[in-house]
Amino acid sequence: MPVPKNALKWFEIPVSNFDRARKFYNTVFNFELQEARVRGNRMGLFPCGEQHGGVGGAIVEGPDAVPSQRGCVVYFYCGPDLSEVLERVPGAGGRIVHEKAPISNEQEMGYQAVFTDSEGNRIGLHSEA
Repeated sequence: MPVPKNALKWFEIPVSNFDRARKFYNTVFNFELQEARVRGNRMGLFPCGEQHGGVGGAIVEGPDAVPSQRGCVVYFYCGPDLSEVLERVPGAGGRIVHEKAPISNEQEMGYQAVFTDSEGNRIGLHSEA
């Protein structure tokens, strides 16, 4: 298999209350998740440029969607500076777990922050500055 452009193709963030979670993500990222039904699950699709090689994902409410602070962490790219996105987290019903900080002091890898969403999932943010 050739090395893929992205290590990730699709992600799903489990939610227990779809409407609350959709409102949270719409507020934090300042965009509108589009609703869809897939395999009996209610999904909120994150906007992305999949046709241009972008990675897509969704929030998912369904029988097997169980939010957790102990599973994988998805990092959202926030452009040049994640600060504006992170500032909206508490007002939207989330909690900041790790404030914005350099990923590495030895290498130029940008910055990251981690928060807990309205459902209890750990979610990461990434930016260049």
